[in-house]
Amino acid sequence: MYAIVKTGGKQYKVSAGDILTVEKIEGKIGDTVFLEDVLMISDGGKNEIGTPKLANAKIAAEIISQTKNKKVIIYKSKRRKGYQKKTGHRQPVTRLKIKEVQFLA
Repeated sequence: MYAIVKTGGKQYKVSAGDILTVEKIEGKIGDTVFLEDVLMISDGGKNEIGTPKLANAKIAAEIISQTKNKKVIIYKSKRRKGYQKKTGHRQPVTRLKIKEVQFLA
């Protein structure tokens, strides 16, 4: 059984036991969070597709870590003027372990 879930503006295909890196979700390590924007669930040959999401489905996940992604370098310059600017940014992310996919038919 797998599901398509939307979190942080992105869509992920998940099933029980998967480890997922998503945009930051508030919570402490070890907390259980529920992802409720489930777009589709597939169980063998049976598919349930939401319009746009399924009301009776949710995903239980455990927070394993709160970290930051690799640094993204931003470089700006203006030609012939000697202007150069270099900055960096590290986006906070959350690593989740999917415990179960819940669907009440």
